Amino acid sequence: MTVDDQTIAFANRLADASGAVIRPYFRQRIDVAHKQGKHVFDPVTEADRGAERAIREIIARERPADAILGEEYGLTEGTSGYRWVLDPVDGTRAFIMGRHEWGSLIALEKDGAAELGILDQPVLGERFIGVNGAAHLVAAGHTTSLKTRACADLEDAMLCATDPAAYFQPAEQEAFARVARAVRMTRYGGDCYLFAALALGFVDLVIETGLHVWDVAALIPLVEGAGGIITNWQGGSAADGQQVLAAGDRRVHAAALKLLSR
Repeated sequence: MTVDDQTIAFANRLADASGAVIRPYFRQRIDVAHKQGKHVFDPVTEADRGAERAIREIIARERPADAILGEEYGLTEGTSGYRWVLDPVDGTRAFIMGRHEWGSLIALEKDGAAELGILDQPVLGERFIGVNGAAHLVAAGHTTSLKTRACADLEDAMLCATDPAAYFQPAEQEAFARVARAVRMTRYGGDCYLFAALALGFVDLVIETGLHVWDVAALIPLVEGAGGIITNWQGGSAADGQQVLAAGDRRVHAAALKLLSR
């Protein structure tokens, strides 16, 4: 499916609205709540909630037949076959610590497949967009096409993950360690921004687990549009989240996949 210009413009308006809510909260002493039922600290703030409310209000007013799935307010059913998938602040831990490794994720799915993805960093003024088989960065009034870099061998690869010690089960930690021992360098922290760095051509591999649909939906068109590949740890679809492996080069993806699934 080709996403038309009107829909792309609408998605950008959603990102504008989200950023307008979030920016005033960044590096301010705001209340931080812990989501109930989580065994590890899972923070949420009014920036998360307010941004999602702002996006939902626009969709409800202008595209009421579309479904919405958001991290903070769950699922609103629709009838059009389209679904917006929202994570207003992916990387809330970084956000509440005054660090920039977070972003707003907005995806549009058609019949369950992500056709458009936006990763917006409203404080840095960076908007990464994947749509119609391409990806680009809009920043400082300029649009730059994105392309992942070539990396044939694991020994030359830069690997990133958010925090294997906190989010990976023991068997997953062992699998991750096999890849980490094979690469040139490993760096931790970053949440969704790691995938932007991959699309920019500065990271070769991103390995995560425990992701939800809203964590990954926007990243699939972005990574693929930049020429990369994003799958689960078995090489199948990453659309459901959980274990995710993204790479800028199919050769290094295949090598990492072999170690993860051994």
